[in-house]
This record gives sequence, structure tokens and C-alpha cells, in this order.
Amino acid sequence: MEASSRAALAVALERLDALTRDPSGLLGKARDRLTGQAGATTAEDQLALAEELFAVARLLTGQPSLRRALSDPSGKPEERAALAQRLFGARLSPVALDLVEVSVRQRWSRPLDLVEAAMTLATDAALDAADLRGELDGVEDELFRFGRIVTGDRELSRLLSDRTASAQGKTELLDRLLSGRVSPVTELLLRNVLTGSHAGTAGVAVERLSEVASRRRGQSVARVTTAVPLRPAQEQRLVDVLTRLYGRTIGLQVTVDPSVLGGLVVQVGDELIDGSIAHRLEAARRQLAG
Repeated sequence: MEASSRAALAVALERLDALTRDPSGLLGKARDRLTGQAGATTAEDQLALAEELFAVARLLTGQPSLRRALSDPSGKPEERAALAQRLFGARLSPVALDLVEVSVRQRWSRPLDLVEAAMTLATDAALDAADLRGELDGVEDELFRFGRIVTGDRELSRLLSDRTASAQGKTELLDRLLSGRVSPVTELLLRNVLTGSHAGTAGVAVERLSEVASRRRGQSVARVTTAVPLRPAQEQRLVDVLTRLYGRTIGLQVTVDPSVLGGLVVQVGDELIDGSIAHRLEAARRQLAG
């Protein structure tokens, strides 16, 4: 996103926080009663809000003329908000409608950024629900593990990454894979992100969701590949070393892959630390060949 869209998204996220924050104390509750401000402060409310915002994103994705009209910088903010009210007033809850109106009042660098904003708001609302349910750690782990499954299964990755495949077909596939096996939050996130025509490569989309969940926990993610499972003490030592190295809290997502032979491959963001035996053998082979 360019600067203007990043600023617009920040405003929308701030509004989401205001609408979903549980009013504390008598003054906060009295204020909300007096202003009549709608809110979504329970996990169930926020799951429903996330579903509504994902639906808005799907509609905007499929209607280019509509997203252009709602993000047209030549129009007045109040005109765009009035258009949103006419289109969504009878279809959305007061909280979802409030967020849509706040969003369309902002200045977006390009119409597709409005779609990305709706997706971001929906994802944040879903993770808020996971936090209230005490499931944030579990949701992050489920997203990571499903991402590993998708990456490791070429046919599954192809099916979920196919932009020409029907959303209904993808939904039915995900229902078979996920129903009753993961948190409702995980299921909602994967179903809505992976059935969109803008999803791109499925493994990458799930990885991004996992990273967002990890950041919500106040952590950066280190993706660790090892030949054998790490013992808890080894994981803790690695966390300590990486935390000191990067100057921030690091969470581990560990994948066991015998092909690395030994040692570790650690990726934090775009930085790769390859200490595997396989890497060292390959380096030695290249040196000998040269």
C-alpha cells in the first residue's frame, strides 16, 4: 500500500478497536449508553462481524465499478458514505456498516486497497474473537500446521490456488478438511481467505495469516526446519538466542524434514540462516566442482 492507503487503513483499524473494545468502568458504559454507539464486544459478536466484513470484501472484489465508486477520490467523503449506506444499510449490522462508512470516507491510493482493507479488518475482528475465546495461540498453531499441509501436498495446493475454480468447490473441500478439527476462528479465516479470487498461492496466503496471528501475540515468527524434533529445552535455548539476536520476542514454528540431515534452517522474515548439514554438503560440493 502507498502512504495514503496506509493512513486510511490506520483510521479504519482505530475505529475497529473503538467499536470492539469492551467499555471499562461506569464512565465508559455510561458514555456508550448516552451516545448510542453500537459495539461488538463478545467473541460471538466479533466472529459475526468478521464474516460480514469478509462478505463486503467478496462483493467489492467481484464488482470493480462499485469499489471504484466507493473509493473515487474525486467524490466527497460524505457522498461515498451515503452510497455505502444505501447499498449496505439493510444488509449489515450497525457495527459493520459503521466500519464500511468510515473506510469509504478515507482516501485510497487505488480501489483494490479498499478490498484489502476490508480483508484486514475482517481478519483482525476474527483474531479479536480468538483472543476473547482464549484460543489465539491455538489458532496460530492451526494456521501454521495447515499451511505446512498445503505446501506439502501439491494437488491440494493446486486446487486451493486455482483462481478459476469455483468458490463453492473450494468451500466444500475446506469443509471436509477442517470441519470439527479446528477452532471456528481458524475455519472462518481459512474459508474466507482461500476461497477469494484474489487469494493467490494458497500456501503463501495461509503463511501470511499465521504471521498476522503471531504478531497479534506480540511475537515475530522464526520458521525452523530440523531433521529431528527439538526437545523443549532446545526450543527454549533457540528462542532465547533469537530473541537476543533480533531484539524482540521470537516465537518458533518448527517443521521436521529429514532431508536437512542435521542442524537447523531458520527463517525470520526475509532473512534465512541455513545451518543444515545438507546446505554445508552442497556448499562443499560446489567448492570441489569449482
